Amino acid sequence: MVRNRYWLLALPLAALGGAALWANNAVPAAAPAKPKRIVSINLCADQLVLALADRDQIAGLTRNAADPEMSGEAAKARGLPILRNSAEQLLDMDPDLVIGMPARRSAALRALGDKDFAILDLETADTIEAIYTSIRQTAVAVGHPERGEALIARMQADLAKVGKPGGGRVAAYYQRRGFMTGTGTLIDALMQRVGLVNLAGKLGKPPLSQMSLEEMVAAQPDYLIVESATDTVRDQGTEMLHHPALAGIPRISIPQAWTVCGSPAYVQAAQGMAAQIATGR
Repeated sequence: MVRNRYWLLALPLAALGGAALWANNAVPAAAPAKPKRIVSINLCADQLVLALADRDQIAGLTRNAADPEMSGEAAKARGLPILRNSAEQLLDMDPDLVIGMPARRSAALRALGDKDFAILDLETADTIEAIYTSIRQTAVAVGHPERGEALIARMQADLAKVGKPGGGRVAAYYQRRGFMTGTGTLIDALMQRVGLVNLAGKLGKPPLSQMSLEEMVAAQPDYLIVESATDTVRDQGTEMLHHPALAGIPRISIPQAWTVCGSPAYVQAAQGMAAQIATGR
């Protein structure tokens, strides 16, 4: 098992028959042969594969790929094979390309041994530039580099129209059970994109922290950004978000599927946030 793990982390190009273990934000200089059986082993990778590969190239996706609350590309995933994190199932899918964010941490992948296929090991994308890099890497890996460039161009054009309606006002991304998202995150990048200041940054909070109801009321942000799934009370975790003490703070509600990953859905998140600010929601 140790030998197999080493193979996954440091496999030379020759062992992949001309393919590569792509990582560290490096975009391959030239596209390999177009893969015919692509398997994604991560929700974030699912969305990039669905956006860039042909449907008949996709041999498997993760179990959340078709969940509209988790994936911005859920509609495209319906009817495609779903991977249940099983090494045996992954082996049966006989992939010629495995994509993850990152791929190398997958126990199922490590268990396969000396299997001859390419691995695209994407890094977590918490900024728009990192998202563009992931798009380019994935587009090249799946054999459609032109689709990646076209997608990026559309995203750039759409984002140029968003503007900064936040005007420097303060917002807190407040989640179930009082969790708040801090700086250096995708949510923070989105706040900056639309002209908002992250309350967590002002308070010196880490990327993820808990903030009590009383502390939030005392901080008095101009906006609370919440997941749309919490617009109604579902459980005790969401109940605190509907406390009367928070009723006077305007809300910006966006689906978790737009922010759970650094993906093309970043544009929808920015547009949705900007539109709600502009309409005074």
